[in-house]
Amino acid sequence: MESRPGRQTPPTARGFSSIGERFIRRRACATCPRHAIINHVPSGMCERGVSMQTSHPSTISTGQAHLLALGTILVWGTTFIASTVALRTLSPVELLLFRLVIALVALFLVNRQKLKIKQRKHELYLLGAALSGVVLYFLFENIALTYTSSANCSVIVSTAPFFVAMASRAFVRDERLPRSFFLGFVVAIAGVALVSFAGQSLQLNPLGDGLSLLAAVAWALYSVFIRKLEGHGYNTLLLTRRIFAYALVLMIPVTLVMGFSVTPQDVFNPETLLNVLFLGIVASALGFVTWNTAVRTLGAIKTSAYIYLIPAVTILFAWLLLHDPIHPLSIVGAGLTLLGLFISQRRR
Repeated sequence: MESRPGRQTPPTARGFSSIGERFIRRRACATCPRHAIINHVPSGMCERGVSMQTSHPSTISTGQAHLLALGTILVWGTTFIASTVALRTLSPVELLLFRLVIALVALFLVNRQKLKIKQRKHELYLLGAALSGVVLYFLFENIALTYTSSANCSVIVSTAPFFVAMASRAFVRDERLPRSFFLGFVVAIAGVALVSFAGQSLQLNPLGDGLSLLAAVAWALYSVFIRKLEGHGYNTLLLTRRIFAYALVLMIPVTLVMGFSVTPQDVFNPETLLNVLFLGIVASALGFVTWNTAVRTLGAIKTSAYIYLIPAVTILFAWLLLHDPIHPLSIVGAGLTLLGLFISQRRR
């Protein structure tokens, strides 16, 4: 008689080779908690016939999710500096293309499994995420920086959590908006404004500021698409890789319109190459995976609140790496930003 799942059959006259074969063929089934260890199942399947290829990764605690979100923002806060250096020799379109290609290669090397889509509409969600969160967001933001100041852009883009909350409430309807979120939003944006405009005069540019606002809206739509893919057992890394693949395809017509003229000297310039590799591997491949993992646990609204910290992080690393001076008002603004983040994370 065959042994029950989870129990080891004592050694018998069938020999050690049979025992070794059964040991090798055991599989952990993430979708069937009752069948943690299973004998005699096909590769990639549990005994109930459930595919394990695109099962949920191991869940993380709320505290770990907050750390992932914070760590991602610490990386993304430095991307402005890295992008500024890379844009000395590359155009915004060229830089985005290189980021996507490098990120795709990195994610493929980490996990070569093929993503199996369970419903056709999920493919549309992935396409929407690629268009909104990668192509439109980065193009709007990079082009905005050619018309308006980085201070204006950072403040306006930092309103993304508000738009994420509105979009999640309208399209997902599974996350409530407590009063603390709106109070935290006001306090955080006041802090962001102090950080960004300390020692500077406010100069508005309708086109540049409008594009910055569109970048914030685009990120909100990306958050909705990612949220709609939750609960279906997809691997976060494979989802992120598919999103980057779609984004690369969508960039083809953009490149044809805006042009692509890179020389080997531009690409292999040590300063440019190092910053592009950082943007592709760390900021894009790793950053999007950790961010999407945090969204899986915390939800789009709570995770997006960490975006408030990006201007403060950028100024901090500009001081550390580029020796840019920090205005006293920036320190006050950073404190307000942290306070706003804390308030927005409260449940009431």
